[in-house]
Amino acid sequence: MPDAPKSADPAGGAGAAVDRLVEVIAVLRARCPWMGALTHASLVQYLIEESYELVEALEALGGPAGAEAGTAGARTELLGELGDVLLQVVLHAQLQHEQGGFGLREVAEGLTAKMIRRNPHVFAADGSLVASGGGAGASAEEIARTWQTVKERERPDRASAFDGIPRHLPALARAASSLHRAGALGALPDPDDAAAPDGAASGAAGPHTEEELGDALFALVRGAASRGLDPERALRAAVRRFQDSVAGPAPGGAG
Repeated sequence: MPDAPKSADPAGGAGAAVDRLVEVIAVLRARCPWMGALTHASLVQYLIEESYELVEALEALGGPAGAEAGTAGARTELLGELGDVLLQVVLHAQLQHEQGGFGLREVAEGLTAKMIRRNPHVFAADGSLVASGGGAGASAEEIARTWQTVKERERPDRASAFDGIPRHLPALARAASSLHRAGALGALPDPDDAAAPDGAASGAAGPHTEEELGDALFALVRGAASRGLDPERALRAAVRRFQDSVAGPAPGGAG
């Protein structure tokens, strides 16, 4: 596949730096007993921890909008956390390389091909630009629909629109992902039809800012705790019921 269009230095000369990182990890795997004993399974806990630490570093930049540049200290923290997550990717790829599978190069090549394939408003199939400034006229909704269509073609074995949402996601994240998938199907329920905790309609009376939403969610959790209810388990069950109502129950009721 031809190379995608490049600027003079699109990633700050990352190629040589990444090559050196892969080399260092390979040496550590061979010469460091602790590093050499790592496995895909033993790395999972570190991947989870580092991912959450990266989220905290991103939030420190100035909130969910992510528009603020953040302080120098916040940027330094983000730099370190991005490196820690990259280490996990490099380690997993190195483990596969040692086992005769793929390496980081194949990971990068596969991701590059996917990004070209899923963005036909910008790239032609060979990776060249469709036109000067291609994609500028596409709406966000059109881009999202195309992305989902191409994604579905890539995984024809998936029986449900909810396949691929990790079962171990925290309940709130799983609920949000499920609602997003349902929206892509045109099956998203009207929020005004959902019952709020106080029995009133959840539309106009509901929270209008993330701060209000956070307070409302915290109040729900506090009320659940006072009654001996598990909010995480309750929401996971509600998400499963919602998925079943949209796509039908999975074999064995897994979810």
